[in-house]
Amino acid sequence: MSWFKRQTEKLGEMAPPEERTVRTEGLFVKCASEECGATIYRRDLVETLNVCPRCGYHFRIGARERLEILFDNGQYSELDAEVSPADPLNFVDNSPYVERLKKAQRLTGLKDALVTGEGKIDGRPMIICAMEFQFIGGSMGSVVGEKITLAIEYCIKKGLPLMIVSCSGGARMQEGALSLMQMAKISAGLARLDEAGLPYFSLMTDPTTGGVTASFAMLGDLNIAEPGAIIGFAGARVIEQTIRQKLPKGFQRSAFLLEHGMLDAVVDRREMRQFLIQALKFTGPDR
Repeated sequence: MSWFKRQTEKLGEMAPPEERTVRTEGLFVKCASEECGATIYRRDLVETLNVCPRCGYHFRIGARERLEILFDNGQYSELDAEVSPADPLNFVDNSPYVERLKKAQRLTGLKDALVTGEGKIDGRPMIICAMEFQFIGGSMGSVVGEKITLAIEYCIKKGLPLMIVSCSGGARMQEGALSLMQMAKISAGLARLDEAGLPYFSLMTDPTTGGVTASFAMLGDLNIAEPGAIIGFAGARVIEQTIRQKLPKGFQRSAFLLEHGMLDAVVDRREMRQFLIQALKFTGPDR
């Protein structure tokens, strides 16, 4: 004799399995650090600016998100958004360069791999150029070079400080020598900015490599990096094969570069805005 009986006539039939399943997809993120691997509630990750609250691993973030984090109240005006890439070499590898551009534009909603924003930091006007890694690896093509140069000229005209946030695999091979020319073009512009007595802050994030490192990323009045960022010109494996020596642990990571004098500071993303406020107070005139 059973003591309990399900009253199906009152409770009705049980919900189908798909309706009884707790939907957790997208609610959690696994830390990408090999030493950590913690499972993080996505909302907590957003509150920590995409930095793992357990180990401090810095997830990559987009160019627009970067600008929103740094500017007052996340407000800024985009400059030179209409500048678009071309295909002067009619380049084709596994697929035509034109198709790669269209795919990257659909993915990111951007015309190329850099967003220029004009806004205020602690009430001080400033220009920030942020690179977008999801756009063909944040590679530096003619548009990136042109937009940074236009930003420099705008800073000189308005008397504003400049910051460039690098996140790039280097020069864009699909544009050949035209891409490499941007290294000299931007460097010459930064020399004019220096002559005008205006500060330039370079923030290097993971990764900052190739022609970007070999030009504007390392030319800052203040060279800053995020923790754990890979920064270098050639890859570690290429260097080892060239010099036939084993590289030290942590080679090309931001902490290693700071220790060897190639960086001025390594700053946690959660503290970057306050660090920049102090830097502006030190280098620029009062509001």
